[in-house]
Amino acid sequence: MIIDLQRFIAEERKYWTELESILDKLDRDPLRKMDLSEIKRFHYLYQRASSSLAKVAGFSAETDIRRYLESLTARAYANVHELRQQRGRFSPLRWFFQTFPETFRRHIRAFMLALAITIFGCAIGGIAIMIDKEAKNVILPFSHLKISPSERVAQEEKAGAQKDRLKGKKASGSAFYMTHNTRVSFFTFAMGSTWGIGTVLLLFYNGIILGAVALDYMLGGETTFLVGWLLPHGAVEIPAIILAGQAGFVLAGALIGWRRRISLRARLRTITPDLVTLLCGITLMLVWAGIVEACFSQYHEPVIPYSAKIVFGVIELIGLVLFLGLSGRAKDNIHGQK
Repeated sequence: MIIDLQRFIAEERKYWTELESILDKLDRDPLRKMDLSEIKRFHYLYQRASSSLAKVAGFSAETDIRRYLESLTARAYANVHELRQQRGRFSPLRWFFQTFPETFRRHIRAFMLALAITIFGCAIGGIAIMIDKEAKNVILPFSHLKISPSERVAQEEKAGAQKDRLKGKKASGSAFYMTHNTRVSFFTFAMGSTWGIGTVLLLFYNGIILGAVALDYMLGGETTFLVGWLLPHGAVEIPAIILAGQAGFVLAGALIGWRRRISLRARLRTITPDLVTLLCGITLMLVWAGIVEACFSQYHEPVIPYSAKIVFGVIELIGLVLFLGLSGRAKDNIHGQK
């Protein structure tokens, strides 16, 4: 079939927009009932969008339009064939165990980019400390990280042996870690609005700090303390910040467009549910990390053996990887077979 593609898209876009508007209204009010004329109009628009999809399917250069129409017709199909009463129910468990990890995997490239930038920052921070140990006075933001690692370890273990120095402070400590890390993560995401430049800089800077701290303690012979201190909460906290970078890059991709022929408004509308899902998941991760950091990570030998803390952190990290990588896949396969 030979068609003037650009003219075809320009003529049909108003019908796609009208169908998308109806679908958005149905999403906002799942129990809304349409009258007969609205149903006929909806059916007409659905058929027209399906026909448009069939016409552009063979144009390899128009992948963005094809994906947009695939998404649009899939939403319309779901509204035609599913029960409205079931759409109105929200299941927190289904969201957590299926929607959240599915959303993470759908944007895995953005996550890998965020991870690569963080690792590169770690390498630069480590190299800076290796070349000049005094560089930590410039790089590291907290005073307790600027002293000698062996001195810090001696202070922590001595304080822990004498008394519970965190007694009565665990709740406030958890709240501080939660709010601080959530603020950092949300800011990392929000910097996606700078076309991703701000997100890159924040991930890189966080990586520099992490790499500098790690190598400083390793060179000081305090690797066991370092792992026992960071791993219990860092196994969840650090991935959460990288997920925030992932969300930032998803936002940046929608803003840039990458030669997509759909409007900015349509691109943002498409990614909004995924961004909300990622941010809610990040928040839950940071709540857990804050509790662990205040109530577990800050206790050292002889109160809690470093081996126990390391095992706990490893179990957390393995569980998180399995959760994000595998959770919900069985249901995906079942639906795919149907």
